[in-house]
Amino acid sequence: MKSQLRNVLPLLVLCLLSLVCFTPVMAATGDAVTVLYQNSFSSDPKWTTICPSYYYWDPSAQVYHFSVEPSSGCYAYTPISKYEKGPFTLEYDLILNHVDEGTTFRLGFSGVEMDPESGPNVLTEFTNAKNGQIMWLHLVTPGNKMVEVNSKSGDTQSSGDIAYKGSTANYELNKTYHITLNYNEGQRILTMKVNEKTSGKEIWGYYVNTMEDLRGMNRIYLGAIGDYGMMNRYATGYIDNLRLTVPADDTVASTNPTTAVTTLPAVTVPTSKKNTPVATRTSAEIPSPVSTPESPLSGSTTILALGAACLCCALFSRRRN
Repeated sequence: MKSQLRNVLPLLVLCLLSLVCFTPVMAATGDAVTVLYQNSFSSDPKWTTICPSYYYWDPSAQVYHFSVEPSSGCYAYTPISKYEKGPFTLEYDLILNHVDEGTTFRLGFSGVEMDPESGPNVLTEFTNAKNGQIMWLHLVTPGNKMVEVNSKSGDTQSSGDIAYKGSTANYELNKTYHITLNYNEGQRILTMKVNEKTSGKEIWGYYVNTMEDLRGMNRIYLGAIGDYGMMNRYATGYIDNLRLTVPADDTVASTNPTTAVTTLPAVTVPTSKKNTPVATRTSAEIPSPVSTPESPLSGSTTILALGAACLCCALFSRRRN
């Protein structure tokens, strides 16, 4: 009997220590999110498009192909039904194979118009124009106020303010990038980061102040709506590993769709709208999010710990007797 107690006692003590020491760490590092949309493009996502020769699933490479042509009015999108407002993170992988001068790749989270001059619209852009191959973070708020910043050092926006003072960052063709777009509702900060997929190295990142709360986005899209540049020029490539998430406590249920509505609606390409530019923030670092404190031990965990302690004491007393 003494031998059995001698073997069991260390195990009970170890269980007690694990309950007390490890439970807060697990709670603090959960980082629970709700997935509103996720697609690795291993199967046909069936995105809605009126130009299937421009936007389509590539089954051999298991990626989604795009060919953005100015003034074509072409697009592809998938609906997002679970988002109403609040913080979110949109991320995806991108390979640009060819970008003619005067063309722009756009992937955005927007309302039904999917127009870069109409809100709400949050856009990541890769352009090839007078400033070369640079990246843009572009926003039109629900109140139809436009704010944007690009990766060209010292580039002056229409507001007259210097938007970005860092070193110029250019993207390269035929290289895979991971793009992350994050909206912090509490601080009204929208951040874009572009990392090399293989090395993880960040090649550019910046932010804008949204000035108002973002809401009403219900489509993730690619396209040329609102782009009235010269035709017969193209930005071509692929996207992969697309995901939209929100903090878990901001929605009532999670969903992980792999397909979208396939009905093709009648579309009228909207005309350009005049928006009120809003200057970007040009000083100070991006405010750090408030850290989440560690969760205290739950009631059930405390009871288990006390029970284990009592059992240890009882067994130890029997051993002495």
